Amino acid sequence: MKSLSADPDGILLVDKAEGMTSHDVVALSRQKLGTKKIGHCGTLDPIATGLLLLTVGRGTKVQDLLMSEDKEYAGTFVLGVTTDTQDRQGEVIQQRPVPPLDENQIRSAFEKFRGDFYQLPPMVSAKKHGGVPLYKLARQGKVIEREPRLVHVYRYGIDRIALPEINFTVLCSKGFYVRTYVHDIGDTLGCGAHLKSLRRLKSGRFDVANAITVEEIKAATREEILDHMLSLPEVSKMRGA
Repeated sequence: MKSLSADPDGILLVDKAEGMTSHDVVALSRQKLGTKKIGHCGTLDPIATGLLLLTVGRGTKVQDLLMSEDKEYAGTFVLGVTTDTQDRQGEVIQQRPVPPLDENQIRSAFEKFRGDFYQLPPMVSAKKHGGVPLYKLARQGKVIEREPRLVHVYRYGIDRIALPEINFTVLCSKGFYVRTYVHDIGDTLGCGAHLKSLRRLKSGRFDVANAITVEEIKAATREEILDHMLSLPEVSKMRGA
């Protein structure tokens, strides 16, 4: 059993539910644990589910380290429809017919985005310009010039082809936008695409299989949530530090 001290320290692995913001998960956990010092590593959009790392107490000191680790995702995208947010929540800006693509053509498009390449951060993102998140500027109808950033895809999988939908997995570096990855693959295939669903499976050595769900947090006592929390020595050992 973890310590029931007034100020807990550690990392809580949460399986974020769809429809919530990452901040919603932080607010819920802050209330249930009765502590103010909680942060999160790697924002998940409301449509996304899966692994969100919460840093609690002194755990916030290793937030940057945890955010720098590789991530693994599973998702579905839809060909033929492009949106202004690059996902299903956005406004449709273009519709194009989906050609009768075979697996080799699709794999060829994925191959163009393997290894090192540059990605242009989307306007609807948490990346900041002058201290203001881009998504807030986008809501005001502003488009800011963004610098492409170097990202890396270690591996990908094409798990299901049921045109216009494709299921995929991707293991990528920090700062990677899966929405933009999907958008760019759609452009390469000549018909555009948008992200329909996304789930973060892993972040570094941490796996969503070991996470507590949002519903479990809502129903749990403070003591039960603390039992799920990893101590800082446990985190250090898992990371091989």
